[in-house]
Amino acid sequence: MSLLEIHNLKKSFDGLEVLRDISLQVNQGQVLGIIGPSGSGKSTLLRCATGLETPDAGEIRYEGTFGLVFQNFNLFPHYSVMKNITDAPIKVQKRPKEEVYAESRALLAKMGLSDKENAYPYQLSGGQQQRISIARALAMNPDILFFDEPTSALDPELTGEILKVIRDLAAEHMTMVIVTHEMNFARNVADHIIFMDKGVIAEQGTPEEVFGSSNERMKEFLGKFGENA
Repeated sequence: MSLLEIHNLKKSFDGLEVLRDISLQVNQGQVLGIIGPSGSGKSTLLRCATGLETPDAGEIRYEGTFGLVFQNFNLFPHYSVMKNITDAPIKVQKRPKEEVYAESRALLAKMGLSDKENAYPYQLSGGQQQRISIARALAMNPDILFFDEPTSALDPELTGEILKVIRDLAAEHMTMVIVTHEMNFARNVADHIIFMDKGVIAEQGTPEEVFGSSNERMKEFLGKFGENA
């Protein structure tokens, strides 16, 4: 079943076309990886898909709900970890407090952070903050989870923590759309990969198809990561 369909999406900023006629589909249980150079339109596509930007043209159709994990965590600094996770399900979704707290504690355990529920963001490492932001998104029980370069603000050691969490979610068949600059991660976790360049989808397919593409721009891009196309 298709959970997200985007048709002929276009977006410009100050006359510069950032997205040029983008169309894609995300099916239930699929992990879509979006890769490409800086300025190719990856994050703008994600922001349009999640309502943070308004497209100039095109159509976005959802079946169900979505959650978004930002690259810079975006936790509320004056809230404890538990309040960061439980606030929206209780206040926005109007779910019973006891139910939300039980689910949130289960999520914290899943993230390996059961002992941090009363901590504040400033007391946590970057990797811990990002795991809390993932738990916060999951607490809303989304049908699709979007990640906007979830490891870009982390050092290599902490990056591994986050990639493991996302791998575990993929193993549980969580539907995800991941903008990433981690090529090995995209290759190993995504079912389908989109390579964006200059506002268009320049290449797409399975990881094997995309990373083995004869597209010269694709080869040039992968070469910068030490990947063999």
